[in-house]
Amino acid sequence: MNAKTPRILMVTAALFLLSMLGGCASIPAPLAGDYPEFQPSQATERSVGARVRWGGQIVDTRPEADRTCIEILARDLDHEFRPMTGDRHHGRFLACRDGFKDPEIFSRGRALTVVGRISGFSEGSVGEFTYRYPLLDADVIYLWADRPDLVLMHDPWFPYHDPWWPYRPWLWHGRSRVSGNIIIRR
Repeated sequence: MNAKTPRILMVTAALFLLSMLGGCASIPAPLAGDYPEFQPSQATERSVGARVRWGGQIVDTRPEADRTCIEILARDLDHEFRPMTGDRHHGRFLACRDGFKDPEIFSRGRALTVVGRISGFSEGSVGEFTYRYPLLDADVIYLWADRPDLVLMHDPWFPYHDPWWPYRPWLWHGRSRVSGNIIIRR
């Protein structure tokens, strides 16, 4: 072993680690920043004027004469600020923005993250229930691309013919990438 071998090994290891970090998830730039940690269900009159980052699933898109309001079922956000799925939610809110947003694109069930300022509250109804929505003037609307369905298959020969086994789970587990397809900013 010559004197250059340890240096070559260190450089190779550093390049490998940098390439692994390059594949990690990143936060979309329009959603970055520090915002207060409260949810729409916790918003009060004292919250009016606060800049927030909320997200969830679209319930309804309502184009009006000069703006479009999107009703959103609030969800927790993951490390990319993408809304998580499941039964847990934090109420509903309305995100409004000037101009027309097509209800076929901003359709029911799509994941959306919004950055904006709370401008007040609006009364509406959910079925026959009267609901008080926090009203958000949206600066950024980030519509997330649909996640592809995950298909799991059982292969009884898996460990015997896969050249990457046992390394594949370590290399690929949990990797993701930002996949938003529509970003609307002021």
